[in-house]
Amino acid sequence: MTELFERRCIISGIGQSDVGRRLDRSDLDLTLDAGLAAIADAGLEPGDIDGLVSWPGDVMYTGGLTAGSPGFSGPSVPSVKDALRLKLNWHFAGPEGPAMLSSVVNACMTVATGLCRHVLVYRTLTESSAQLGGGRKGIPVYDPEGATGYLQWNLPYGAFSGGNWMAPYASRHFHEYGTTREQLGAIAINARHNAGLNPKAIYRTPLTMEEYLNSRMITSPLCLYDCDVPVDGSTAVIVSSVEHAGDLPHPAVHFEAIGTALDGRASWDQWESVSRLASYDAGRHLWSRTDLKPSDVDVAQLYDGFTILTLLWLESMGFCGEGEGGPFVAGGERIALDGELPLATGGGQLSAGRLHSFGHLHEAVLQLRGEAGDRQVPRAEVAAVSSGSPPLACCMLLTRR
Repeated sequence: MTELFERRCIISGIGQSDVGRRLDRSDLDLTLDAGLAAIADAGLEPGDIDGLVSWPGDVMYTGGLTAGSPGFSGPSVPSVKDALRLKLNWHFAGPEGPAMLSSVVNACMTVATGLCRHVLVYRTLTESSAQLGGGRKGIPVYDPEGATGYLQWNLPYGAFSGGNWMAPYASRHFHEYGTTREQLGAIAINARHNAGLNPKAIYRTPLTMEEYLNSRMITSPLCLYDCDVPVDGSTAVIVSSVEHAGDLPHPAVHFEAIGTALDGRASWDQWESVSRLASYDAGRHLWSRTDLKPSDVDVAQLYDGFTILTLLWLESMGFCGEGEGGPFVAGGERIALDGELPLATGGGQLSAGRLHSFGHLHEAVLQLRGEAGDRQVPRAEVAAVSSGSPPLACCMLLTRR
């Protein structure tokens, strides 16, 4: 096989700001904390950074509408460039593409082609603070009469949020495969247990199955604990040339393979099967780029904007068969820290906070470097990370070589 571009790159540094509810800090302030920490972690100075990438940029494009989304987008690339006094060979931010981690893939392509040597990638949200004025302002309120694309079919029926869009997938999975709420609950309870070992996690109090089942329904069959947690926070990573690996004060984390394919329609609802979504295409693409197998993965940091998405990613990436996600997670033993496939080891978005997969990426690097403290999985050598939901999906395998 010709050398893959991602294997010319490493994650040389990671950084994360405070993560919390209503931190009363600007998105730029949080981004600078995370970015400077990542630069220092890589053994670099700001002057060494020659690339800057973010997702999604300072506007959000959805269904034919472009709208500001308070707390969602983070600071613009130009504002971060100016604040850090960077001199750049490449800079980019944009919402289109295969989900949030596509920004990391963009950084890899930039480094692999020799355009840059060290790219700072960041994702910042202040969604929790955006709610202070009442309501969930992290989700734009659109005019149904002006909507195009999938929104023209959703908004007139009151389906304004991701929870509304994901609930039918859960209902269909229940109908087709006999999946149960208790099985989704095992994902939420596992995340909460792991969050109890993560000092930065938002919710650290143990969650019982009884509490899960008795929590208020948000959009049937998804209840409160099936949904992720809006937060304020920023996460940054440095993608560097592999030649920098020997200069680090810690083990380098290597990119083994990435998956970004999209074979089906770029739609939230026009899919042939609940088990053949964009996540399936991305997973198939990823395994075609490596000799590793799902059984080689030591920790899995899979997108959990909603519990049903984690279930779909488990199936899409081949950790279990089609329709077998429910039995795979039932009881929680397989996905526990000492289980067959430790899942969301830092608490994930369900309990640690929604950092749009960058929290998962940060946790994967900590695990591979052996720096995850009380939640460290012994001998973690291979990590899977994914981002996205039905029409937007990206995944990657990271290794400590």
